[in-house]
Amino acid sequence: MSDENRLIEVRRQKVAELRASGENPYANNWRVTHTSAELKELAPDIPPPELRSENALTSEDYRVAGRVMAKRSAFLEIWDREGRLQLYFKTPEQQARLAHVERGDFVGAQGHLFYTKRGKSKDDLALFVHEFALLTKSLRPLPEKWHGLQDVELRYRQRYVDLISNRADVAPVFRSRARIISHMRSFFDQRGFLEVETPILQPTLGGAAARPFQTHHNTLDVNLYLRIAPELYLKRLVVGGFDRVYEIGHNFRNEGIDRIHNPEFTMLEFYQAYATFQDLIELTEELLCQLATLVRGGLKLPYQGSQVDFSRPWPRVSMLDIVHKLGVPIGDVEALRAFCSQRAEGSRGELAPPPAGAAWGELIGWAFDNLGERTLDPARPTFVVDYPVEISPLSRKRDSDPRLVDRFELFILGREHANAFSELNDPDDQRARFAHQLENRARGDAETMDYDEDYCRALEYGMPPTAGEGIGIDRLVMLLCDQPSIRDVVLFPQMRPE
Repeated sequence: MSDENRLIEVRRQKVAELRASGENPYANNWRVTHTSAELKELAPDIPPPELRSENALTSEDYRVAGRVMAKRSAFLEIWDREGRLQLYFKTPEQQARLAHVERGDFVGAQGHLFYTKRGKSKDDLALFVHEFALLTKSLRPLPEKWHGLQDVELRYRQRYVDLISNRADVAPVFRSRARIISHMRSFFDQRGFLEVETPILQPTLGGAAARPFQTHHNTLDVNLYLRIAPELYLKRLVVGGFDRVYEIGHNFRNEGIDRIHNPEFTMLEFYQAYATFQDLIELTEELLCQLATLVRGGLKLPYQGSQVDFSRPWPRVSMLDIVHKLGVPIGDVEALRAFCSQRAEGSRGELAPPPAGAAWGELIGWAFDNLGERTLDPARPTFVVDYPVEISPLSRKRDSDPRLVDRFELFILGREHANAFSELNDPDDQRARFAHQLENRARGDAETMDYDEDYCRALEYGMPPTAGEGIGIDRLVMLLCDQPSIRDVVLFPQMRPE
């Protein structure tokens, strides 16, 4: 029998003893009046040692509850949702109750507040216990006290243990994530945007080029997809008269898993009528600078040994200029094709070659994705503009150069964080773009959109000039909370089977 199994067996015996004595080891009759943080607010400043005693600091008794994280002689240290608190058991009768209590158990206590003689701050406040209850008996022992849960993969698989054992490091990340999302909602609500919900199960693939998860609905006898993006439904709402809409929700893509990709991820997506992609550049800077100040207290963000400067305005660079600086003759499609093919061949399989028959814009996109992104300044958020029409099937063509679209992507530390464009609202042009996507699929491209005729029909009713944007929340939380992996900011990331 392993040491862990032996400890579990000992705890099971204690559960049996408690039940035999008439005590329920999983009670549910304890009411809490205060948290540890609230008690510290109520307590007077710590007196000098010679004036300390077990006498009450206030006239009231307080009822608390939490998980036992340490046990020593006449003291328990418990943690509730806001911090730690000591419980003091003075009498032998009270201390005898502790025989069945171990690290990991949940307990409740009622008593008065006092400062221990060793106390140096309000963290050394203690509750002199008058009444005590064991609320939940923990059968499985927590990881060793001083080093916590160190196995990274086990931390992701058993997030519940990670949150207990590595509380000081892990919990603040997810509290910050909640604050980030809450601030996003407030930011858009204050600007007249309406928060909406669109279908997660969708009959057609749209809004992005990605591989989907597919399922089947038995009653309707139709195949459905977990959405890869909410875009086409949100723009239907703009057609219907909701001039400003946003959604915060999950998207799903049946693709690789690495430090910045998880099959299930969270996006903010929003649309604003009578705006252009240039307007969204200003809005994006404002939103992200507010979030940086909220979470990190300023615009200089340390990240994994580097630093990112959020000071405005952020650089704007042309995709065409970036590719041209690679030594590519961007005006000659055959020379461009030869360059991309040679670089793919020379990568020893690291780079997949561009698709056979790729058009000019697709070759430009290949060169930027595989070679140009790494040349961006990692110390500054950067808007990349001048995207070719072939790789932007939902974006509006630029009036001054129909080879390009009115679009940007935001890169920070070499990672894409946002994608935005002035929306294509010409139904005939949209049909032609969808048809081109089907042609790409026919020649073997697995990441294409479906032809969504209902969306084209919606455009025929008229969509006002509109700009829209998607921002990846998980990567943004990684950046703002200085976390190296997307798994560090997703509570339950997808993992291989144990």
